[in-house]
Amino acid sequence: MAAGKAKSRFGLPAGLARSAPKRRPIRVADAIKGEIASLLLRKINDPRLLNVIITSVEVSDDLSHARVLYSFLGEVQAKDVAKGLESCKGFIRTNLARALELRHVPVLDFHLDLAGQKQAEMEQLLREIANEDGSSP
Repeated sequence: MAAGKAKSRFGLPAGLARSAPKRRPIRVADAIKGEIASLLLRKINDPRLLNVIITSVEVSDDLSHARVLYSFLGEVQAKDVAKGLESCKGFIRTNLARALELRHVPVLDFHLDLAGQKQAEMEQLLREIANEDGSSP
């Protein structure tokens, strides 16, 4: 019965307690972001990935999964960029294992970051409204 007891009888139940974000996943995410950006610049020669920008990386608390958000510049198709990233995922994980010296390298999930595109659309709409009103933005 003592093994199932909570630490304090006045605390919140286990699922409701809020804890501060852990520092290690944040540090690993920053290291992964920097290393992937370096790989894209120096070692990956895929023409589909020439103008890819890694915007952020989110790592799970147990360091088993990493969500990599990217955007790209130019007139490249989003499907081509996604296929290019998927094709070099194993190469990236191998190099992450060597560079970061982690026991287990997180599984990488690449997702297109739409924040930049949404911002450009909003700026265009604001410019159009300003032009209709006759004032400068």
